[in-house]
Amino acid sequence: MIKEQSIDALNTLIEINNDRIEGYNTASKETEDADLKTLFYQLGNTSKKCNDALINQVTTLGGKPIEGTKTTGKIYRIWMDFKAMVTGKDRTAILNSCEYGETVAIDAYDSVLNNNDDDLTAEQKTMLNLQLDSIKADYSKVKSLNGFTSVQ
Repeated sequence: MIKEQSIDALNTLIEINNDRIEGYNTASKETEDADLKTLFYQLGNTSKKCNDALINQVTTLGGKPIEGTKTTGKIYRIWMDFKAMVTGKDRTAILNSCEYGETVAIDAYDSVLNNNDDDLTAEQKTMLNLQLDSIKADYSKVKSLNGFTSVQ
């Protein structure tokens, strides 16, 4: 295991979770539906919990946890704001945006887990798989509200 590669992999997921937190803050502002505001608060909390554990791991490894969000996430949130303005805060449009964001997060976790096998400890892999399960559950909640079922 090379510490720098572990730190980079974990920081990638910190950044993704930062994007999720900001994305759900944006989505909450874009809706007037109380049930969605509650859901977005809960989903943001999933990312906060994930980040706490990831930050702890990076710090334990002697690294500096990344701050902020990805540029692509910022652009996407601007797009969400614009789309909400054009669609009149349409529930389906907001849920579609959230569903897309969850897919990006799931893909990021899959990528880190599949491409960093030698860089992560067994404990870290277990933690990341548990976090991935939580994010998939969040995805399923968003998708079910959007008229579909769950992710495999």
